[in-house]
Amino acid sequence: MGKATRWRTLLIAPLRPSFNIAGPCIPGEHYMLPPQRRLGRVLELIERRSYFTLHAGRQTGKTTSAMWLEEYLNATGEVLALWVDLETAREKPDVARAMRAVLASFDRVLALCSPELARPTSDEIEAMLLKPDGALLAYLTRVAGLAPRPLVLLLDEADGLVGEAMVSFLTQLLQGYIERSRAPFAASVVLVGQRQVRDYVLREEDRRALTWLGTTSPFDITAEATTLGPFSEAEVGELLFQHTAATGQRFAPEAVARIYELGQGHPWLTNALADQIVGQDVRDRQIVITTEHVEEAKETIILQRRTHIDSLIARLREDRVRRVLAPMLAGNRATHDVLDDDFAYVLGLGLVRDRGGRYEIANPIYREVVPRALTHHQQRQIANEPDWYVHPDGSLDMAKLMADWQVFWRKDGHLAADGFHYREAGPHLMLMAFLQRVVNGGGRIEREYGLGRGALDLLVGWRGQAHAIEVKLRRDSETEGEALDQLVGYLDRLGLSEGWLVMFDLRKEPSWAERLFTREVEHRAKRIHIVGC
Repeated sequence: MGKATRWRTLLIAPLRPSFNIAGPCIPGEHYMLPPQRRLGRVLELIERRSYFTLHAGRQTGKTTSAMWLEEYLNATGEVLALWVDLETAREKPDVARAMRAVLASFDRVLALCSPELARPTSDEIEAMLLKPDGALLAYLTRVAGLAPRPLVLLLDEADGLVGEAMVSFLTQLLQGYIERSRAPFAASVVLVGQRQVRDYVLREEDRRALTWLGTTSPFDITAEATTLGPFSEAEVGELLFQHTAATGQRFAPEAVARIYELGQGHPWLTNALADQIVGQDVRDRQIVITTEHVEEAKETIILQRRTHIDSLIARLREDRVRRVLAPMLAGNRATHDVLDDDFAYVLGLGLVRDRGGRYEIANPIYREVVPRALTHHQQRQIANEPDWYVHPDGSLDMAKLMADWQVFWRKDGHLAADGFHYREAGPHLMLMAFLQRVVNGGGRIEREYGLGRGALDLLVGWRGQAHAIEVKLRRDSETEGEALDQLVGYLDRLGLSEGWLVMFDLRKEPSWAERLFTREVEHRAKRIHIVGC
């Protein structure tokens, strides 16, 4: 459903709602939670006549929220709220072209939603566009002067403007904000997008043009940047129960908990998992949804690279994203060239979250998507077949798997690892590619990684078995002892008595004969297999 479809223009409602995975939610058409729950602070700032950002990652409910705000605010009769989608101005660095698109978007919204109101004529608009660096200021001044109530602007996709057009757009809003005590202008402006204002302009020359960037005027991007939080576990259950109420099909409590655990309340991930299950996998409404159904749905949305997942993967190519995620994959600390703005950027995108004072990938699905996307083509080039590593009783032959991994690493893997864009995490990614290729035959991999952990933890699940693997880079003589302690802690959490420690020695001096070894040790009552690479 496109963004241009407004709630009030919906003429035909479907017989039964569905879980929404495309576009804004529409009451009666989609299962949804009340938008106002997430917008208390936004309403306060609008009431205070503030200019600010409403930012969050893709498909977290920004447009749904903006559309609801427009209707709610207009229903009060106290302001004239306009939701304006600036998508048509996206990626137009030329100021004249961008301003023409912006003004056309405003004019279209006024004509469709408030046709009774006076607005600038086409001749007036053309005259304004003769001076594109002042066209938006002139247009909004004119509209605010004609409006019967204070003007509130909800500008969707505002962060899609680029270069000089973005500089001009923000500068004109700044000028209108400063002069609004003397001339009519918008009472409140909400810039809706994936980023905070300080991330709108990335080129240094553009940053210098906006000397106020990072200050409190007009967008207090430190204290007044608002975001949309994820659903709580109770809200995930509430959303899923709407399907039960409509169809009679139940979600087992463990399935609800697993959907929350995998998506951590991300609106799109929650809806995508539920939609895949009830819309595709389990259409018989008499069947209760279980955790097995949830796991199958998770694999499907990852493998099919749905639109949201594809968008996430595209972000992995950006250097400022790589600077944060590469050390995270390896469990290292970020290097000195990683800026606070880089962390703010990936946090704003929803890729990473701050949990208990530590940065980590935002949810378990993203934790799988990132390494699987980065190793996708490498997996396809590994010749090893999954059935080579299955015992007659169906269990996984970990010893043979690790021995063949060493052969692969020496022959091809260490060279392929240098080719990753995420070179710092190359060995870790190569091991995950090898394991994923094998485990795809009947199991799954769960990953734990984060900045400063010093290790990558993997859990290979195979037909009821669990095999824990810790991955470390050999740095000095203390690494092995530290790694053993970390692995034992991991095994304790999992309730396992046996595990594997894979240690990469990236020094040039040792020969392959020295690097490649396998030995078994007993450490704090745990049986540990050490695999040298």
